[in-house]
Amino acid sequence: MIEGVLLEALAPDRIALAVAAVGQLEEQARMLERQWALQRERARYEAERARRQYDLVEPENRLVARSLERVWEEKLRATEAVEQAYEAWRREQSAPLDETSRADVLALAHDLPRVWQSATAEERKRILRLVVREVALDQKREQGVVWLRIAWQTGAVSEHRLQRQVRSYAECAGRDLLERRIRALNAAGKMDHEIATILNAEGIMSARGPPFLHGTVHLLRKRWEIRTIKINGNAANPSRWPDGSYSIQGSAAALGVTAQTVFDWLQNGRLSGRQLAKGQPWQISMPDDQISALRAQVRGTSRSKQEAS
Repeated sequence: MIEGVLLEALAPDRIALAVAAVGQLEEQARMLERQWALQRERARYEAERARRQYDLVEPENRLVARSLERVWEEKLRATEAVEQAYEAWRREQSAPLDETSRADVLALAHDLPRVWQSATAEERKRILRLVVREVALDQKREQGVVWLRIAWQTGAVSEHRLQRQVRSYAECAGRDLLERRIRALNAAGKMDHEIATILNAEGIMSARGPPFLHGTVHLLRKRWEIRTIKINGNAANPSRWPDGSYSIQGSAAALGVTAQTVFDWLQNGRLSGRQLAKGQPWQISMPDDQISALRAQVRGTSRSKQEAS
């Protein structure tokens, strides 16, 4: 999640950061070149100074001459070692960026998420070190939230709010917002699965991080005592719904049975119906021929009971 915050924070300024990164690489190369130049010049100067000292010694001072000759040879070997090290360093360096290479680097800045996803862990560390100077975390400013203060290599400073995963909604940073949204969506007649989809689309985070499911919304409604808004509002259930299906009361009247019998028949599969969500009224499908058949069965059962008595 922190990686996502960093990528999002980079987005507005990524071109400037890419330009700064290219500039840093070029400046670093120039600085190292100057250091090598000074080191080579120093080695050559020391060797030339040793040669002049050897040339100035009197021939009869053989002991001094041999000592100065050894010093001169050591300086020459040191100069040669420096030159060899410099050539090895030059071979390891990349060629200076031409205009095409510079354009390629800037083009990558336009698609930083793809570059990040394709990079290895070590490459990601190098990318962050290249653009981020310092990151400070503050977990005490706000419950359930981590605040990130990012100091960029460009000199800019930005702050970012990141919700933490917690064990319960009592510790959740967005609890009040979540409850308000569930109440508003429920009042608008949305079902639990619709509410879950909307919450996920709005980027509202659950307490432990996973996306919302209809079961999660149902449990939260129960906890916060949010009753599902029925499809007919607060009015009594009609005998039949606009789509032609029957309510429990309408089914009982059409069949000549009690409401409890209708519930029993729904449970054992004798009748088929649906609820938009748990707690919503039943919408029972009963074609005319099924009603006739069930009414005949009810009458037959009633006569049998009367004859038996």
